[in-house]
Amino acid sequence: MPNIAAERAARLSVAPMMDWTDRHCRYLHRQLSRNALLYTEMVTAPALVRGGALHLLDHHADEHPVALQLGGSDPQELAQAARLGAQAGYDEINLNCGCPSDRVQSGTFGAVLMRAPGRVADCVAAMRSAVDVDVTVKCRIGVDEQDPHEVLPEFLSRIVAAGCERVTIHARKAWLKGLSPKENRDIPPLDYELVHAMKGLFPNLHISINGGIDSLDQALGFLDGGLDGVMVGRAAYHQPSDILSSADRRIFGKGEDRTAEDAVAAMLPYIEAHLSGGGRLHQITRHMLGLFAGRPGARGWRRMLSEGATRPGAGVELVEAAMAQVSALAQTAKAV
Repeated sequence: MPNIAAERAARLSVAPMMDWTDRHCRYLHRQLSRNALLYTEMVTAPALVRGGALHLLDHHADEHPVALQLGGSDPQELAQAARLGAQAGYDEINLNCGCPSDRVQSGTFGAVLMRAPGRVADCVAAMRSAVDVDVTVKCRIGVDEQDPHEVLPEFLSRIVAAGCERVTIHARKAWLKGLSPKENRDIPPLDYELVHAMKGLFPNLHISINGGIDSLDQALGFLDGGLDGVMVGRAAYHQPSDILSSADRRIFGKGEDRTAEDAVAAMLPYIEAHLSGGGRLHQITRHMLGLFAGRPGARGWRRMLSEGATRPGAGVELVEAAMAQVSALAQTAKAV
């Protein structure tokens, strides 16, 4: 039985991004949108099952709806990891079939799984049998010399037959040799038309599109064009207010717009709790640097947090001072 709340939330999601979408980042994003689906960084199944690194599953209750992305290629190990994720309370378990990093390739998972649709289907089937929450897949359109028009329909047909009902397609190939992970996010050309074509071939499959999307207007264009969901990556991280502040109203048709100022105010008690537990300020504020992107005071906001948050004893006073500076510049700009 599909998780209707997670499926609805997938209309707009924030992509899983290594070193970025940790629990503090997700909590911040939730202050801007109550409805968007949030994803963890990729967590490897071996780390959970063999390494016992259950702290990687930590998340705040306010993050929901939130999905756990897993990396791995062993069906039984992924099933065990999925069970741990479901027990931890995640609303969805997602299998990574798109990451092109060398570390992922050496572990025979991530984008390299585009070459093994049968293995992916076995993984999906095993995970679905282990948990009651949704099991989804995030993939590329192909890798290396593969012809996406041939391999992507076959890949999707196999995972659909295994019971996958939602997929996110990063509309680029991944080049496993010759391009870095960063280059793989920019250099391979986008093929949005192919993703639209997959919706025509698989009308009952919930398809979200990912790759190069940097505005809500663009996201709405894909939704109006017949796709079920849009996943935004780097733009949601670097300009979170632009992507998320009005998403509840514009994408989901409910809720009021939230401002960057609202988010900062909501983060202060969270920051205080983190610091009282022995955490450091920069662990949270590094995700807040882009809140005022494109606005007067944005540079000063970034500078104050970047320079001050790593200093011993740095606390909420620094965030409040940076916010006061932004507010003062905003008032000056209005007066002019």
